[in-house]
Amino acid sequence: MNLDLRNYLVVTGGYWAFTLTDGAIRMLVVLYFHQLGYSPFQVAMLFLFYEFFGIVTNLVGGWLAARLGLNVTMHLGMAMQVLALGMLMPTQWLSVPYVMFAQALSGIAKDLNKMSAKSSVKTLVPKDANARLFKWVAVLTGSKNALKGVGFFLGAALLQVAGFQYALLVLALSLFAVTLLTLLLLPEDLGKAKSKPKFTQVFSNNAAINWLSAARFFLFGARDVWFVVAVPVFMAGVLGWSFMQVGTFMAAWVIGYGIVQASAPKLLGMKQHAPDARTAQVWALILLLIPAAIALLLGQGWDAGTVLVTGLLVFGVVFAINSALHSYLILAYADHDKVALKVGFYYMANAGGRLAGTVLSGWSYQQYGLEGCLWFSAGFVLAALLLSLRLPAGTEHTA
Repeated sequence: MNLDLRNYLVVTGGYWAFTLTDGAIRMLVVLYFHQLGYSPFQVAMLFLFYEFFGIVTNLVGGWLAARLGLNVTMHLGMAMQVLALGMLMPTQWLSVPYVMFAQALSGIAKDLNKMSAKSSVKTLVPKDANARLFKWVAVLTGSKNALKGVGFFLGAALLQVAGFQYALLVLALSLFAVTLLTLLLLPEDLGKAKSKPKFTQVFSNNAAINWLSAARFFLFGARDVWFVVAVPVFMAGVLGWSFMQVGTFMAAWVIGYGIVQASAPKLLGMKQHAPDARTAQVWALILLLIPAAIALLLGQGWDAGTVLVTGLLVFGVVFAINSALHSYLILAYADHDKVALKVGFYYMANAGGRLAGTVLSGWSYQQYGLEGCLWFSAGFVLAALLLSLRLPAGTEHTA
């Protein structure tokens, strides 16, 4: 087997294992604390530091990865996730500040792992192979999101079958075993820059990356402003779904979203060539229409369960294609040698969007209901579309 392909598969396998725990812990915390009587806004606040430290991690993590190598930062993230899972096991300690701190560690871990895994793909693909880069990024990102959906289901199932503490123990032990295995298999110098970059270089001087990062902020805020807290709480509290039903649907949604994302090159008819900014702009416009349509139908009194489920399925397909296009464009725009720096900056914006979306999801649901969350989502997509209009037409000038 080609060495680059082997390393790509090892990175993907480690990313999969981490993602399972990340999805499971998210569903465990949302459902467990909803069960304890926490309000939607209080549940959202539990993830405040998770998202905030993702911003800091991506900014600093890209610099660390360029200096120390992606192998180090990826496995540091996995080890921190094991620690975060262990911290939640003593349920008598689970005050809001304590859980926020544990989630902060989990957020740092997740973004170290994601930045490292996605950056490594750029180092494993030849400079002139943009079509292969789009395919490999789409498969890595799409499969990760599918596995996050499995993690949602796993978290809900373990909560119902084994309880909160045993669920965390199973997840922590499994991830620890995978961490040891991938640490042995990956080369030590993976993704390490030839020269030691200064910390000031984490801020991008590439206009295309800056515009794309700003668009990414609003794209992911548009998803999380209704998906993170509002949707599961609405399903459980208004539609009367059980934890297993909520977890199963959320899992199926994210799995389907991941499958679409991994299939984006084929769905877009781009197996032999790569997309450009124009492609991203068209798909952002399509996405804009969906949350607005769902909000209008709910306002007209249509059956809430039918509208929500159908709308989520359509939104998931179109959002997955948007995300796949953005994930390719950041690697296409980034310099080959210092890719971790640029990807770190970009995912800092991604984490900022998720933070804004998460906080707004709890607050806007409590103030304006699900319809209010959907109008916020439409506004965020519009901002992403307008920002993406400033992207350059091609990517070949950035190499």
